[in-house]
Amino acid sequence: MREFTIYHNPDCGTSRNVLTMLRQSGIEPVVIEYLKTPPDRATLASLIASMGMTARGLLRVKGTPYGELGLDDPKWTDEELVGAMVEHPILINRPIVVAPKGVRLCRPSDLVLELLSDPQLAFTKEEGVSALLSEPAGADDAPRAALVAAGLPVDDLNDPNLVLLRFRLPAGDTVGYGGFERHGDAALLRSIVVLPAYRGSGIGRNLMLLLMRRAFDAGAQQGYALTTDADDWLEKLGFKRLDRAQAPEEILRTRQATQLCPSHARIWSRSLRP
Repeated sequence: MREFTIYHNPDCGTSRNVLTMLRQSGIEPVVIEYLKTPPDRATLASLIASMGMTARGLLRVKGTPYGELGLDDPKWTDEELVGAMVEHPILINRPIVVAPKGVRLCRPSDLVLELLSDPQLAFTKEEGVSALLSEPAGADDAPRAALVAAGLPVDDLNDPNLVLLRFRLPAGDTVGYGGFERHGDAALLRSIVVLPAYRGSGIGRNLMLLLMRRAFDAGAQQGYALTTDADDWLEKLGFKRLDRAQAPEEILRTRQATQLCPSHARIWSRSLRP
């Protein structure tokens, strides 16, 4: 069986959380501090291919020379971007975990649970919240009931473009629901509700970050949300408020934007890059 390896940055809270979750599961991975021992070009290209990502999708922006090097320019090929990451390892997003079940960029750190054979332990992150798993919400009435109780729209839950997810603890307890509609490079993040027992615990942030990663993995690059009362929460998550004229037509044409949300609902947006 292929052993676990983590490309780790000890200064990164996400990377530390992933390493801790592996060790609490009884796994002692090979730890590669990639800023000290960066992968060569062939290894990095192989990791990217195994993750099913593009080189651009793996680039880290925050705290790196991304802007200085002009890497936001679409002219750069994947091969050139791999070369930039080899030359400047800080551009490699982290942590990457190699496991028997696959290779994954584990951002948010919850994603490492999917690489474990039977993740049933309760994991508490450094920030004091539980790690979550996500899965299709299923066809029962629980998501609808939770959304109705929270005063959120449900008339379009059967929209074929909606990906509705259940978020749960490793032991199985449901903590909430959330969904997204992908419209090209844009995703409308919607139908987000935390069950009453878990409100005020900070777990909503976990849920939202995991939902955004799901939308990113589905091919979206920019996330959008409509709200009348969650402005502060979205702002803390890095969203920026937009005028309606700044939002893509694909988002403005959704049923949520045209029929179901109040006309005074505000539009917020942020990059979905992990």
